[in-house]
Amino acid sequence: MVIWYVCAIVCGYFVGSVPFGLVFTKAAGLGDIRKIGSGNIGATNVLRTGRKDLALLTLVCDIAKAGVIAFIFQHISDSQLVGVFAGVSAVFGHNYPVWLKFKGGKGVASTLGLMLAMTPLVGVLTALSWLVVAFLFRYSSLAALSALTLAPIYAFFCEPNKSISLIYLLLTALSYYRHRSNIVRLINKEETKINFKKKKESQDASTQEAPK
Repeated sequence: MVIWYVCAIVCGYFVGSVPFGLVFTKAAGLGDIRKIGSGNIGATNVLRTGRKDLALLTLVCDIAKAGVIAFIFQHISDSQLVGVFAGVSAVFGHNYPVWLKFKGGKGVASTLGLMLAMTPLVGVLTALSWLVVAFLFRYSSLAALSALTLAPIYAFFCEPNKSISLIYLLLTALSYYRHRSNIVRLINKEETKINFKKKKESQDASTQEAPK
């Protein structure tokens, strides 16, 4: 089985290192996504360009690249753990892509893709946790960290192979490391909130300014 693990790690890394956010924004003539906003190559920063379609496409592709490679290796090796290793390697590839001098994203979407492919129930529970925290507190980073903190617990109780919960714990630790600047901003109450009412507030502001 050693050859399967080696192939999974190598292939997972190179698939995960494809910077879809950067590729899509450059193809759309929006320049280098790393020079705007947070400088991140993920969907959240792509959204700052104003192109919701590109942000959604980036999100789907970042989820898929870890999920698909994990799914493929699980089935060709007939081993869930080999698939998990491929997905984990894809997350590391996304975070540290060789093509971008190892400066990539934060891996939340790719981690979720791995979970959905290998442990669907854990993936769904993690995604729901993100939605609940995001809705209640309106911080994307807090939602991501909270959801990924719960993921190893979900895996421990939902998956017969307890080593998977330990692997998810590793990914959670990696996410905390990648979000360290966000954590500082959360502590200082400087983190940007998700604005669910942006459109409505904009319309209200326009209505109020019209008489002037």
